[in-house]
Amino acid sequence: MNLQESFAMAAKTLAANRLRSALTMLGIIIGNASVITMVGLGEGAQRFVNTQLETLGPNVLFVVPGSRETRQLGALNIPRTLVLADAIAIAQQVPAVTGVAPEASSRQLVTFRNRNANVNVVGTLPDFLTVRSFEVASGRFLSDLDVSRNARVAVVGDTLKTRLFDTTPALGQSIRIGGVTFDVIGVLEKKGSNLGLDYDDALIVPITTQANRLAGNQRSPYGIDVSFITVSARDRQSMATAEFQITNLLRLRHRIRDEDDFYISSQDTLLSIANTITGALTLMLAAIAGISLLVGGIGIMNIMLVSVRERTQEIGLRKAIGASQGDILGQFLIEATILAVAGGLIGTGLGVGGILLIGMLTPFEASISVGAIGLAVSISGAIGLFFGVFPARQAAQLDPIVALRSA
Repeated sequence: MNLQESFAMAAKTLAANRLRSALTMLGIIIGNASVITMVGLGEGAQRFVNTQLETLGPNVLFVVPGSRETRQLGALNIPRTLVLADAIAIAQQVPAVTGVAPEASSRQLVTFRNRNANVNVVGTLPDFLTVRSFEVASGRFLSDLDVSRNARVAVVGDTLKTRLFDTTPALGQSIRIGGVTFDVIGVLEKKGSNLGLDYDDALIVPITTQANRLAGNQRSPYGIDVSFITVSARDRQSMATAEFQITNLLRLRHRIRDEDDFYISSQDTLLSIANTITGALTLMLAAIAGISLLVGGIGIMNIMLVSVRERTQEIGLRKAIGASQGDILGQFLIEATILAVAGGLIGTGLGVGGILLIGMLTPFEASISVGAIGLAVSISGAIGLFFGVFPARQAAQLDPIVALRSA
């Protein structure tokens, strides 16, 4: 019997038992759909995180208070070791740096007429706009004069503008922040949340105003405390140089001899960490989903064993009229492979649909991995062969006389 005849007979046998064949394929269908969906979800999450990090700004370094070890241990109370004077010194004394934007923030009640909002008020310097790659939609941003005069001016995020002013023009309006009156001088372009920080729903004010008028506890004997300092290097090739120069400058300013009381991380470092985490998550999800493929393979083997028992007479008759062990073995292997591959293809369709649905309902970009699809379908076929071998061999080794007698 040639291969074409074996395929035709296998397809006819499976079509005659549609319900059993469908139930047998169910495990493979679920397994394939799960693997493809989970891999797509993991890759979508990875792209989402990378996009979020890339919007932090070009060639960015982050200088944060506390040592690397302190932050890795997850200390609750990070010491305040960075001040505004450190940021100014970096801007003035580090040649590899083109912009410096320290940030100090506090939650404040913001009021406009009869509308109230509890929002994050961020104090910073004029370089914030270029260092963090923001754009002004209308009005202007903070100026050096605003900072030197402790001016009571504010720039509003796009989301907060809608919450506070609705359809009323925001520019020129007076708002109250923590009981202090501020004038709105600008509105930022919408950018979206970034690593848990949503500047669209925040107010930007001069850092001196924020420290002196809104958050009196943010002063130390060394000046105005800052939450972190964002630094923009000249270009990507200058980032290592900038990090080295900033480290030396801060160690000198803080009179450090042993462990640093600050930590510098780059955009590339954050990207590497994020890719490692999301890659491990994707692998774990795929491995968990792959278990259902194994269960589906066991289901195929069980059904094929039952089929061998039910078709004992057919096997005996075929061997009695000249069918070889290879013919019987090939037919049962083909049946198992058809079930596995068909289940894999159906599962692939469901998996792709699941990925598209995730892309529609979540902020994750739909990511259909051709490699994952090819691997899943290949594994499905391999599972069909692997788990079909035992029942197929059992069928092929039946003695035709015994098979006919036991039928």
